[in-house]
Amino acid sequence: MGANGPQEIVLEQAGRLDRLLAEALGQSRSQIARLIEAGEVAVEGETVCKPSFRLRGGERIRYRFREAPATERPPVDFDVEILYEDEAILVVNKPAGVVVHPAPSVREATLVDWLRSRGISLSTIAGEERHGIVHRLDKETSGALVIAKSNEAHRILSEDLKARRMGRYYLAIVDHPLKGDTIVERPIGRNPSNRLKMAVVPEGRAARTDFLKLAEGSGSVELIAARLHSGRTHQIRVHLAEIGRHILGDTLYGWRGKEAVRVFLHARLLYLLHPLTREPLRFTAPIPADMEGFLKGRFGSEAEVGDLEARFRERFDRPEGEILRYGTDDIFRETR
Repeated sequence: MGANGPQEIVLEQAGRLDRLLAEALGQSRSQIARLIEAGEVAVEGETVCKPSFRLRGGERIRYRFREAPATERPPVDFDVEILYEDEAILVVNKPAGVVVHPAPSVREATLVDWLRSRGISLSTIAGEERHGIVHRLDKETSGALVIAKSNEAHRILSEDLKARRMGRYYLAIVDHPLKGDTIVERPIGRNPSNRLKMAVVPEGRAARTDFLKLAEGSGSVELIAARLHSGRTHQIRVHLAEIGRHILGDTLYGWRGKEAVRVFLHARLLYLLHPLTREPLRFTAPIPADMEGFLKGRFGSEAEVGDLEARFRERFDRPEGEILRYGTDDIFRETR
C-alpha cells in the first residue's frame, strides 16, 4: 500500500462520520466532508457519501486521499533554505514575503509552488492547494516550518500540533519596551470592524502568549521572544497590540514608524517529535539578513538571543521575580 493509497482506521465512538473521522485524522471537518462526498470513504466495506452518516461505534473505516491534479501556477523566482530533510518530513527556513500556499487572492508563487518545482514528494491530506502544509506562517513572517512528505506523517504531525507536542519560539522587534516579562491571556476572534484583522473579543477562542524581554536598543525599540500556548491567527501581533506594543513594520495592527521595514517577526526555534521515530527534534532558523542588519545597527552586541527554551523555562515555568500578567480581568497584576 502506498503512502497515498487506501488506509484504514477503527472509530470506537458513536456519532457523525465526518466529525469523528476529522477528529481522528487531525483534519478540518469540511475537508473530510469533501472526501466523503467524493466517494473516498467506506464503512465496513460499504462506500458512504453522506458526511452525516451515523456510526454506532467500533466500525472499520477505509479512506483514501486523492492525488491532486496539476494546476498552472506562476514561475518560482526565489529559493528556500532547507534545515532538515528525510523520507517523512522537510524543515525549511521560510523567507519573509513568501505566502505558504495558494489561494484565490494569491497571484505570486508560494512555498507550495517552490516545493512542487523541486519535485519534493508531499502529502495530499490537506487538499490540492495545501500539499504538505501542516501549519503556516504569515506572508511577512520568516522562520522554521515543517512540511509533511506523506499522509501518515501529516496526520501524526497534525495530532501533535493540536496536542501542543509541536511548537515554535519567535523573535520580534517591537516599537516600545515591555514593562517586564509578560503573559497575555485574552480570547481572540475575527475583528468585527475589519475582516482582515483579528482582535481580542469576548466571544473569541482562548489564547495565551508568553513574552520575554531580551534586549533594548536605541530609539526605544526592543528585541523580545514569544511562546504560544495556543495557535490563533495573528496571535502574537494581536496580543502585543492589546498591551500597546507593535512589531516593527506591522502597520495592520498599529505600527506607525517611518522606517521602511517588513514585519520583524521570525520563527526562530521549532520543536517536534519525528512522526515516524518519535525522536524529539529541535531546529533553529537563522535570522534573515534584513532583521540581522537592523539588530546590529540598533542593538550592537546586546541582542543576544541565547537558548530560548532554557530562558523561557527559567522565567515562566518556574518564575523568579516579577512577571506581568494580562488576563481576563483586563488588568495587569504581579505574579510570583
